[in-house]
Amino acid sequence: MSETTLIILSVVLAVVVVAVLAAALIRVRSDLQSASEGLATLASALEGVESEHLRPLAPAVTAINAQFDVILSALPGIATKAKIVADRRPK
Repeated sequence: MSETTLIILSVVLAVVVVAVLAAALIRVRSDLQSASEGLATLASALEGVESEHLRPLAPAVTAINAQFDVILSALPGIATKAKIVADRRPK
């Protein structure tokens, strides 16, 4: 093969590589845009769920958590009393 033919083939190969990479990047951009639209739809749906279903539950959750705090604060005293009872058991 002549040197000119090799140069032409190298240029053609470079053009093909650039074209394939450009096509792949265009496809990736399209897929990312589609994913972005899907995520936007999901975000708006989640905002609706939060505002309609979760926010009204906030006072109940706060009250339940307060009761858990009371229970947790009582556990060390219960553990101390349980140890006293366990120590008094006959062996």
